[in-house]
Parts: sequence; C-alpha cells; structure tokens
Amino acid sequence: MMKFFTVRKVLTFFLLVSLAFAAFSAYYKIKYWGFDFRPNRTTKVWNIDAQITFKPTGEPIKVSLAVPTAGKDFKILNEDIQAKGYEVNKDVYSGRIEFTSSAKNKVQNLYYRVTIYDNENGKGKLREAKVAAPRLPIYNEQQRQMVDEILTEADKLQGSWPQKIIQMFNQEPMNPTLSAFLPIKMTQKQRAEKMMELLAVKSIPSRLARGVRLEEGKQAAEADLMLEAYDGSKWMLYDLKTGKEGLPKNFIIFQRGGTSLLDVSGGENSKVRFSVLRSVVSSFKMAEHRSGLNNYKVMFDYSIYSLPLLEQNTLKWLMVFPLGILIVVLMRNVVGIKTMGTFTPMLIAMSLVKTGFWAGLISFSVIIAIGLLLRAVLSKLNLLLVPRISAVVIFVILIMQFMTIFGYRMNWSIASSAVFFPIIITAWIIERASITWEEEGPANAVSEIFYSMITAVVTYLVISNEYIRHITFAFDEINLVILFTVMLLGTYTGYRLTELKRFAPLAKGE
Repeated sequence: MMKFFTVRKVLTFFLLVSLAFAAFSAYYKIKYWGFDFRPNRTTKVWNIDAQITFKPTGEPIKVSLAVPTAGKDFKILNEDIQAKGYEVNKDVYSGRIEFTSSAKNKVQNLYYRVTIYDNENGKGKLREAKVAAPRLPIYNEQQRQMVDEILTEADKLQGSWPQKIIQMFNQEPMNPTLSAFLPIKMTQKQRAEKMMELLAVKSIPSRLARGVRLEEGKQAAEADLMLEAYDGSKWMLYDLKTGKEGLPKNFIIFQRGGTSLLDVSGGENSKVRFSVLRSVVSSFKMAEHRSGLNNYKVMFDYSIYSLPLLEQNTLKWLMVFPLGILIVVLMRNVVGIKTMGTFTPMLIAMSLVKTGFWAGLISFSVIIAIGLLLRAVLSKLNLLLVPRISAVVIFVILIMQFMTIFGYRMNWSIASSAVFFPIIITAWIIERASITWEEEGPANAVSEIFYSMITAVVTYLVISNEYIRHITFAFDEINLVILFTVMLLGTYTGYRLTELKRFAPLAKGE
C-alpha cells in the first residue's frame, strides 16, 4: 500500500510539473512566436509603397526620405527599394533613407516599399527622457494681447491643452480673435505650426508627425499630418481635425519632429505619394520571423514548425493521438465499458475522420454485419486459426471492393468510404466478435461491438474538432500533461461508473 501511494504521489508531482511547463510554453509561443488558441489565425500584413517624383535641375541629386522604424506600434517584415542608378544608404539612427546620384535630365521616380505587421495594438505613446521647455514665440504687444484672449477662450473648453487648442481651430464659426490672429490663407502645416506656437506659450513641447493611414486599396495618397505634445512623461498624438488623443487605428508614422518627410537637393517640384495594400499571412508562417526578431531563432529551428508542410500535416494528426488514447483510458478504466481491443475504438475514430461520420458509420456497420455472417459459415468448416483469420481478411477486402464499385455505379459516395477502414483491424473485430459470440453468447458480442462504437464516436467528436487539433499541434507540450494523466489513471483501483449499479445492494447493506 505504501509503494502504491508513493507511485501515485510521484506521478501527481510530475503531472503538476508538466502542467506548469505546458502553461509556460504556451505563454512563450503566444508572446514570442505569435501563436493563438484559435485555428486558422492569420496576421494582417500591410505593404506601403512610397513613390518619390521630382524634376532634376541638372545638379548632383541627393534625396532624403523619412521612413518608419520598428517599435511598439508595429514590426517590419521586409523593406525593398527600387532606384536604378542611385546609391542608397539608410541611417538607422535618424530613420531616413538617402538616394544619391549624378545629375539627371528626365523626371525621376524612386520607389520605397515597407511590409509591416502587428500594428493593431499601437498606442501612439513614445516614452522619452525629460523634454526641455519650448522657446517662447516673439510677439508684439497687439499679438500678445490676442494670444492671451485666445488662450482664455480655449481654457473654457474640455480636454487637455492640446485638445482645447485644436477645438479652437476647428470651431464653426471660428473665434474672431483667432481668425484675426491667423493669416488669411495658410496650409494645413502652417495651421499646425500656429497650434504649436500657442502650446509653447503654455510651456508645452510639441512637434509635427506625418504618417499613412492603412486603408486597403488606398492609392496615391499624401501623408497625413498630426500633432504630438509632451505631457510630462511621454509624447501623445492628436488628430488635427477632431482633437482625439492617441494613435488612430491602422496608422503608421513615417516622420516626427521638425525635419521634413522628403528633402530633395538637385531637383524641384518634388512630392511623395503613398499606396497601401493589405494581405494576410498564416500565424505559423510568421512564427519564424517573430522568433528571429525576438532572438529565439535557434529554438524555433529545432521545433516541429520548421519542418516542411507535408511533415507538419503528418505530425498534426500524430499530436492528436494521445488525446484519443486518454479518452479510451477514461472509457475503460473510469467508466468501465468493455471494447473490442484496447485501442480499436481510436482507430475506428480516425477512420471516421477520413470517411465522414455517417458515411463511415454506416459502411463500417455493413462490413461488420456481412463479415459476421461469413465468419459463421467458416466456423462450420473447422479451419485452423491462421487460415481462418486470413480468409476473413480476404473477405473484408472483397466486401470493400464490392461496396466501392456498387456505390460508384449507384452514385452513392457513402459506399466508397469503406476503403478507408483499416482492413486488418476490421477483420480482427469480426474474428473477436465471432469467438465472443460462441463462448459468451450473442449478448456479450453485440455489447462489445456497441460499446466499441460508442467509444469510437466519442473519440471522433473530440479529435475531429478543428480547435482541438489546432491546440494539440500548436501547443504540443500538452501531450506531457496527457501522458502523466494516463499514468495517474493507471493507479486508479476504485469502482468503475458501470459498477456502481452492480454493487449498489452492498452499499445499502443488502
């Protein structure tokens, strides 16, 4: 008894350890490899094309383009540049790409493409060191009085100071004092610079930010302008039209600060236009790139997910086998039903996955029924064991052949499902049922076949579930949990559920 208790205690310990390891491994794969508990999970991948056009002036050309850098908002999958005849360099510190070339005489077109992903959770927050207070604008007495009036009116509005200033600029009709303070005609950039002036009066550092909205199919669009203000600990982004705080959904920032988005030396009439295209990529395909990005490439290379797709599909079915075994163990050792063989129900369940539930169930029932009739005839001939089983195997093959041909001619796809059943296992079930019929009676034989089918159906319902197959493959460490659970069930010696009714009189003292 002490030995038994020790074994169960050790198995319980290893089960808890395997649970902890499985939980940690699942967390690791989700965080660093991008795995998900949902099957067919895909990752949005955005291709952003920047087209630079300008007319050369006959001097050496130098083009500088601000490009996005990977951070919390998104990750870069790939970058591509098409600039024939240009020398290209990227400054990783400034986040700009420079194109240099000798003088040209035709209109120039340069292309930059960046492929990004994981931009859905961007917050638009950049934590930086303490920012110095901005320089105060220089105003004359009249301008100073107007600024004071504008700020007094803005203070009556709701929100932070950047939001109040933006609301003032977007009021309809505009405040008369603000209207008199602004130039008659001004660009969006000049409007934003005036907002920055007013924020500087309130000692709030601010800067411009340019980016691209990720809208599928967006063609030839200019960069969107936004305002960033420092709140004392981090930079916050604001929409210049609505004053809404935070990075808009699916928005990628290309440039921050006073530097321009595009600088061209040796050219004129320069402009940059953006096009956006969205695609989706399987999370499994992105896992290798994510692992390399997080410096865990070696661990990924020695996982099953680095194998060719054919081998992965084979292992995907093998990974669900332990769960089917666990179901058989529960049905036999805990529920207490008797089946034809130990793992025969699991093999039948795997066949049902291939054939389809009803088609496989009907085909299997027909094969077993006909096989039992033929086996009854063979028993009259008093054949030896091996020749008798061999004859049953051949009969099963002939039955499958006939059902397939007949089903094809009658356009019954259900009959062609018979070929997916394991021939040897089917023949063995027929032989075992026949022996049970002869030795223990027809009731026991039918009971074993019935409970074998019940166990097979339960197993089928579990292993055919797409979510379960995905989880056992993506998080294959769960098989360690199943392993020690099966071993722990091996120490169970209590009543089976089917025995409770049988021994109920003893419990009542009868």
